[in-house]
Amino acid sequence: MFSQGHGGVNAYARVGVQTGVMGASPHRLIVMLYQGARQAVAQARMHVQQNNIPARGEAITKAIVIVEQGLQQALNKEGGGEIAGRLDALYSYMARRLFEANLEQNEQMLVEVDGLLATLEGAWLGIGPEVAKMAAA
Repeated sequence: MFSQGHGGVNAYARVGVQTGVMGASPHRLIVMLYQGARQAVAQARMHVQQNNIPARGEAITKAIVIVEQGLQQALNKEGGGEIAGRLDALYSYMARRLFEANLEQNEQMLVEVDGLLATLEGAWLGIGPEVAKMAAA
């Protein structure tokens, strides 16, 4: 009975995300990836605390996919120089820690990854005005 209403909410949320993605700048898309990864990590932490193993696994898998197939794949490894190389290594480290957090049911590893993501997100948001100036020029 309630699942139909919940499905409608989920469908509405998916449309909102899809619309946001379609109209987003490349800079904004990276911000959205950071936010999505952090949200998945937060959900995983909640599921660790509740000992909800299947949901924890799903949330961690989502975070890994965002890190590996979103953030890491977006890197320009050829033109990005040392920074791209270091980010590539950091994203690999985060994905590995997320995997280990799932295996060990370790919330502290999730906190560590969220801290790394938060730092990178903050730096990315910090360059937003400069990116906007460059896009306008």
